[in-house]
Amino acid sequence: MRRATVERRTKETEVTASVGLDGSGRCAVATGIGFLDHMLEQLARHSLIDLDVKTVGDLHIDTHHTTEDTAITLGQALDQALGDRRGIRRFGEALSAMDETLTRVVIDVSGRPYLVWKVAFSQPKLGDLDTELIGHWFHSLALNAGLTLHVETLYGENNHHICESCFKGLARALRQAVEIDARRAEAIPSTKGVLGASL
Repeated sequence: MRRATVERRTKETEVTASVGLDGSGRCAVATGIGFLDHMLEQLARHSLIDLDVKTVGDLHIDTHHTTEDTAITLGQALDQALGDRRGIRRFGEALSAMDETLTRVVIDVSGRPYLVWKVAFSQPKLGDLDTELIGHWFHSLALNAGLTLHVETLYGENNHHICESCFKGLARALRQAVEIDARRAEAIPSTKGVLGASL
């Protein structure tokens, strides 16, 4: 089973993240930010990636460091669990609808981090989470997991729905991309013969 655990310790946060790529969507998360926990539960459930995340952060200051460092650590765990990315489908895409909202997510698990983020919120917070940090969470995840990631909300009004459709779309696209392709289970899915940063 493709699994990894990463621990990150700084003066601002302590984070432990474990992932199992071939899981059932089991999730145990506690970041101290209720709305972020809710989004991580959606990520696990719809990607079928088992996810354990525990973050203790400086929430007496704000939610920035906790949100960012959770994404960094989770991204590093995903990267380690993927290994040399042999046999994966590599690409994934999803249209994620939630009531009036529709979001498109496209992913390339290439090892080359890049985020295109075309998502807007009309309120400053969702629960205790600053909405300006949502795009930053996706950027930090993409950077540390080695993902080329495009996220675009095509339309929507409710801020909760917009955010949740982004996470559900990420989950469904990630599920496609990290699954083993039975037709080339031993091959690196690249004409270069290798996947990784700066390639």
